[in-house]
Amino acid sequence: MKIIWLGHSGFRIEIGNQVLLVDPWLTGNPMFPEFHREKAIAGATHILLSHGHADHAGDAVALSKELSIPVVGIFDLMSWWEGQHGISVVGFNKGGTVQLGDVAVTMVNAVHSSSIASDNGPVYAGHEAGFMISGEGKTIYFSGDTDICMDMQLMQELHAPQIGILCAGGHFTMDMQRASYAAKKFFKFETVIPCHYRTFPLLEQSADLMKTELAETNVIEPEVMAAITL
Repeated sequence: MKIIWLGHSGFRIEIGNQVLLVDPWLTGNPMFPEFHREKAIAGATHILLSHGHADHAGDAVALSKELSIPVVGIFDLMSWWEGQHGISVVGFNKGGTVQLGDVAVTMVNAVHSSSIASDNGPVYAGHEAGFMISGEGKTIYFSGDTDICMDMQLMQELHAPQIGILCAGGHFTMDMQRASYAAKKFFKFETVIPCHYRTFPLLEQSADLMKTELAETNVIEPEVMAAITL
C-alpha cells in the first residue's frame, strides 16, 4: 500500500483495489501546492470524511462532483449533502463497516466536534469519527481529530491496527505528547504517521518528541506528495 500525505490531515491511500482520498482539504491548504492537485486526485475511488470542519471537508462535495465518486462518512452529513448537492454518498455510523471494493472501513469513535460554517454560525454536521481501514492484510487506524479516549483500548482489541495515522498538532487535537501516550498506552503500532501539524504556527511543527517517546516504533514524518510504501 501507499500512503501519501496531502498536508494537514489529508491523505491519498492506495490500498487493495482502492484509492481513498481521506479528509482531502486541498483548496486553501497552505501545505498543499496547487500544481500537485491533478496527481493527488487521479484515479480516486472514494472520499473518506471524518467530520465536517472545513479543514477536512472543504473540498469533499466539489471533488465528489468532479470525479463522480462517493463521499463516505457519518450518516447525518452524508444524507444532508445527498439532498442538498445531489452527490453520491455512503452514509454509515460508528461501529458500522462498509466494504469499498476489497477494502473494509469501520467507523470508530473520536472525541472532537463537527460542524459546517454558515452565515448564522456553525451548523451541526453529525458526529466526529475515526476509521479502521483494512486491506492487503494490514489495518490502518486513521484517528481523525480526537483527544485520547478509553475507546482506543477496545479499538486495539477489536482491530489490532499495525499503522497509526494520528492527529498530533495540539490546540484542536492531541499534541505530540498525548498522541505518543495514546500510542504506547493502547496500541501496538509498527508504524506511526503524525498529521494535523505544521499547517499553521498555532500547531506543533516537529515530531521529534514523538520519535523520542516512540523510539521502538517506526515514526515517519510525512512529506507532502511523497509516498510512504508499507
